[in-house]
Amino acid sequence: MKKTLIIGASNNPERYAYKAADRLLSHGHEIELLGLRPDTVFGKTIDTEQKKFENIDTVTLYIGPQRQPEYYDYIVSLNPKRVIFNPGTENDEFEQLLSTKGIIAEEACTLVLLGTGQY
Repeated sequence: MKKTLIIGASNNPERYAYKAADRLLSHGHEIELLGLRPDTVFGKTIDTEQKKFENIDTVTLYIGPQRQPEYYDYIVSLNPKRVIFNPGTENDEFEQLLSTKGIIAEEACTLVLLGTGQY
């Protein structure tokens, strides 16, 4: 299973980041959560600090491109295999940077990938 960091995590059931956390867990994936407000979702803490999580396979983004630059170095430092740019988070600059570091930048929807068995 793929350990996934959700950036833009939320405790709001209406948010796609919340739905992704729920669906990832139901598919047996381990998750880490990073968001603006501290909270607990599905028994996991939403961290507000950029912690050095170990063995992150995938980072899935739920923050817009205007907020992403502050995460560039952090995400690269985690050395994930891929970063998923969910709809509305596409960012050519960041995608190119990831590519130069050997990290796959994938414009996709985490929920669709899980639902179609392509995660």
